[in-house]
Amino acid sequence: MKTVALGLAVLLAGTAMPAVAQTTVIHAEHVLADAVSEPSGQATITVTDGRIVSIVDGWQAVPEGAVMVHLAGKTVVPGLIDLHVHLTGDPGGDFWKEAVEPDEWGVVVGAKNARVTALAGFTTVREAGSGPENGLALRRGTAQGFIPGPRIIAAGVPLSIVGGHGDVSGFRPEVNEVLDTGFTCTGAVECAEKVRQASQNGSDVIKITATGGVLSQQGRGLEAHFTDAEMKSIADTAHSLGLKVMAHAHGARGIEAASRAGIDTIEHGTYIDEASAKAMRERGTVLVPTLMAFKGVTERLGKGIYTPVVEAKIEAVAEVARSFMGKALKWGVPIAFGTDAGVFLHGRNAEEFGLMRAQGMSDRQALASATTVAATVLGMENQIGRLAPGYSADIIAVDGDPTKDVTVLEKVDWVMVRGRVIE
Repeated sequence: MKTVALGLAVLLAGTAMPAVAQTTVIHAEHVLADAVSEPSGQATITVTDGRIVSIVDGWQAVPEGAVMVHLAGKTVVPGLIDLHVHLTGDPGGDFWKEAVEPDEWGVVVGAKNARVTALAGFTTVREAGSGPENGLALRRGTAQGFIPGPRIIAAGVPLSIVGGHGDVSGFRPEVNEVLDTGFTCTGAVECAEKVRQASQNGSDVIKITATGGVLSQQGRGLEAHFTDAEMKSIADTAHSLGLKVMAHAHGARGIEAASRAGIDTIEHGTYIDEASAKAMRERGTVLVPTLMAFKGVTERLGKGIYTPVVEAKIEAVAEVARSFMGKALKWGVPIAFGTDAGVFLHGRNAEEFGLMRAQGMSDRQALASATTVAATVLGMENQIGRLAPGYSADIIAVDGDPTKDVTVLEKVDWVMVRGRVIE
């Protein structure tokens, strides 16, 4: 029997991860199987080839040749899911770096952030937009164990209108043209073609910018950018290919139009009102509020980081960001966890829980939003989001009970992703 004590560093940062041990046996003080359960007493979790084989009461004997992880005093919880991150970027207002940094640099930055994100307890993330190849390369690197990090559901390059949020802007026209990755569309036919191209290139999900944004260099247009026909074409085409669509959307009419078009999730949702909330309820559209994004950008105001155009937009949304999710909750909109990490420093993702609670979510609701609810959004509810035999061994350990105080998830002591320990 091999014994691995909590806190023992088996990996040096930046080295390749070892192959999954055939069997790992975890002794936990408590096991919280999901957000609706109560923590158990002492229990033993057996993991083989990256999947949970059994969870039994008490600390059971460890078979010869297995690796043992002893988590005395710790509560073991399902690995967390963040539905909106940008692993390949770090916060900053220096949009001009688009013109001087190669796409390959995003993989280097992403490798750093993948490890930090996993150590923060997030074992699955949805990469909400990256360069043409770097997010997809990271996905492969973490899946094969070359890069320590979470499971990555990757969107690739976001789809936008010409001149809209997500399109290259802020430079001279000829520079914009050189930097353009080609992921804009005009008209239903071209938009369908771009969705098919994204699928061909390996995207797991389609990301569109359905309205203007806060951090882009245009000072206008937080309402709908795509036409109704364009958005319906995007949604219908994606669904025909077995893909879901996530839509960056701030303005109420843009939120409403995207929901009625069949878009699956609304990212941000800042100016949601009763009419747009009604459309979301009727279509089952899920809100991913990214409250940490608003906190992150307001922390950086007045420091010469953002251009005057962007500073003005941040100031305009700062107040409404403190209450819009609470309104959506009251109106019965389904809500799942996402942060927009990359707008703020990666690794702070779990601070989102406290912000959700401040706007009216219970501790259990907040935990569910980042486990079972988020897993359902991904169509992976039978694989991740809870601890049960047959599920992926995505497991974290914390002090305390997150169903009583969800902010204990801000300090994670031990992480396993797909049966691999992240250290």
